Amino acid sequence: MAKRNGYALLAALAAVVVLVSTAIFTGVGDGRGDDSRQVTRHQRDAAAPAAAGQWVGTWSAAPAAAEPRTLDGYAGMSIRNVVHTSVGGTSTRVQLSNLHGTRPLVITHATVALATAPSSPTAASGTMRRLTFAGDTSVSIPAGQQITSDAARLAVPPASDLLVTTYSPSPSGPVTYHPYARQTSYLAEGDRTEDALGTAYTEQSPYWRYLTGVDVRSQDAAGAIVVLGDSITDGLTSTAGANHRWTDFLAQRLLSEEGAPRYGVLNQGISGNRILIDGSRYSPNNGPSGLTRFERDVLSRSGVQAVVIEMGVNDILKPPRQLDAARIVEGLRQMTQRAHNRGLRVIGATLLPYGGHRGFSAETEAARQQVNAAIRAGGVFDSVVDFDLALRDPANPDRLLPEYDSGDHLHPSDEGYRAMAYALDLADLKGSAPARL
Repeated sequence: MAKRNGYALLAALAAVVVLVSTAIFTGVGDGRGDDSRQVTRHQRDAAAPAAAGQWVGTWSAAPAAAEPRTLDGYAGMSIRNVVHTSVGGTSTRVQLSNLHGTRPLVITHATVALATAPSSPTAASGTMRRLTFAGDTSVSIPAGQQITSDAARLAVPPASDLLVTTYSPSPSGPVTYHPYARQTSYLAEGDRTEDALGTAYTEQSPYWRYLTGVDVRSQDAAGAIVVLGDSITDGLTSTAGANHRWTDFLAQRLLSEEGAPRYGVLNQGISGNRILIDGSRYSPNNGPSGLTRFERDVLSRSGVQAVVIEMGVNDILKPPRQLDAARIVEGLRQMTQRAHNRGLRVIGATLLPYGGHRGFSAETEAARQQVNAAIRAGGVFDSVVDFDLALRDPANPDRLLPEYDSGDHLHPSDEGYRAMAYALDLADLKGSAPARL
């Protein structure tokens, strides 16, 4: 109850700031983060947001695949995605993706607002903002492309829920989505984009659709860290709606601990994802491989300062299995080098134990141990977070500690995800230059 009351207070304070500003609908710039202004007839009561601060990613989700059975998209329906911020700011902008589409995606109406409470489809009073794209309220996103909205003046608190709503009047599928959101979002018939009340949003959904990023303009945040990973980073077994992925616990640390770098945390996990092999038509939700998506999902994010990589277990476990540890390690090195080319440090994770899981065997365990040995020896990443050591059972080191095991002997429990977040040395995020490998 205290958490809900605190959340409501944050939303109320944000609403007061917004009401005083009288900026009801605002959009500036061309979606690339500059401050050029394009004011049109669609921008009622426009007011330019403060230029101070920088654009920083506060939330993201990787566009994993095309949603099954959506050849015509969601024509004539409003999609209200619920997302949880890491850092706050004075303005916001969103990224919409048609990466897995085959036809142009036409959005004629889009909004952003603060939720009244966690996971609620109802907007906090006075926080609804219409989004524009290069000054227009409508946008057509070509197949395979993405677009960033103009800035909307909205005081966004850290650790708050945002509602990002889109309406498409015409068939446009297949829908680009993130299937394992661990968060309830909503759909409504008709254009209910600016409905503050959530009563029209009668259909619930476990997916995020079209929305792949939210940035804030912040004076406090120094940038963002991007976490590239698989289902363990995706938080597949975390409590739905609780924001108990390990990246959520990390965001809490960065907000609350004295001396911690003020970074947004961007979760780019895809369940089933591998370093070396793209998802096939038999497992499309596994997404493009880490190597394939590294530029788009990591290097292109707003304000990225450091990268954390948690990947490799699916290369070992999923057919066709990769039991040559050297190939997995080389894939990790390639990603590190790409980050170094942008001047970014990389923190790499050891692979968690999975004894008791159906994929466990002497061969797969040998490959895991070889990958971990190479990671610990150095020359792969700038620094290492040893998730294996932090979560394994000392009495049975090829298994997760029972309280850290979700029950499937592969994915952590909520407490296991918390332990992962606290295993990371925050000082490793603050290095000014990549280490020499």
